[in-house]
Amino acid sequence: MENINPPLLNKKQILTATFVALISGALLFVATVLPAEFGSDPLGTGKMMGFSRLYQADAPTEVAMIAAADPKAFPLLKKEDLGSETGVPMPKEAKNPPPARQYEARQDSLTVRVAAGKGIEYKVKVLKYGSLKYEWRTDQGVLYSDFHGEVKEPTPPKEEFFLSYTIAYSNNLIGTFLAPYEGRHGWYFRNRTDKDIVVSLRLSGQYALE
Repeated sequence: MENINPPLLNKKQILTATFVALISGALLFVATVLPAEFGSDPLGTGKMMGFSRLYQADAPTEVAMIAAADPKAFPLLKKEDLGSETGVPMPKEAKNPPPARQYEARQDSLTVRVAAGKGIEYKVKVLKYGSLKYEWRTDQGVLYSDFHGEVKEPTPPKEEFFLSYTIAYSNNLIGTFLAPYEGRHGWYFRNRTDKDIVVSLRLSGQYALE
């Protein structure tokens, strides 16, 4: 078997090789990695060699969009915004006992279109102590949403009593709900943008569609 003796490098040669490797690595990083991963092309090599086409900027999160938006578009929410006006009495029907039997359990998936600059309501019927799980998300942008419910009354007054369970600006919400009284429970969506927004809603539980 023939012995192979690799050449030994002196200290100067090792330092030179290390320096060359560092310079080569830095040039490679600036020429290829920066354009492809970070969208920066100081040498113009990314555009010339096609690496710039690989860069995809991160889409801004909804939180960042809200933070960067005009504060007037997303005014501060306060607990005073919850429910009907002060002084509107709770109907006596809210104190009715729960039914002996709830609605049959079901599940549904549906969509609601909220026109630009407009608001719309979507509600389901739930009996007292009926349970509901929900999930909704938008196809784009943020909506104002008020999840609330009105008491079932034979002849509702003009100033109708309602409770708000959750009010938020969001593009996606999930939750569980136990109805405090029989009535119509659901969402008021308000679109403050200049584009139509479609809400995809998934429901499961003890309820009936209107």
